[in-house]
Amino acid sequence: MARDEQLKERWEVLQKKLSNQFADGELMDLDAIIYIIGVQELGQPHRKFKKDHKLDLMHIAICRLLEPYGYYEFDYFDDDGWPHYKMLGQLPVLKAGEQTVLMKEAIVQYFMEKEYIL
Repeated sequence: MARDEQLKERWEVLQKKLSNQFADGELMDLDAIIYIIGVQELGQPHRKFKKDHKLDLMHIAICRLLEPYGYYEFDYFDDDGWPHYKMLGQLPVLKAGEQTVLMKEAIVQYFMEKEYIL
């Protein structure tokens, strides 16, 4: 199976599974899934977050997702338990579609590592 087809298949399985678990079956978009990862990485799943914290959570998720690609490295947890990352290299200039593919690939890999999907 071609790599793109495999990614598409895995993404659809993951998206459906997360949507059933967190959105009553309503299909979650990329940003919603990134937010879920941020909450997971913070380790405070039952906490309610304000809008500015939601953006921070998405930033945490993006750093964590791009860490295996060498763009970020975990640095430390602050006094409130929030993870901080340092940027190791400039992100490549990508078209919108290429960014989406990179993020989907990173998200699928993340959930495979967590053994949420196979």
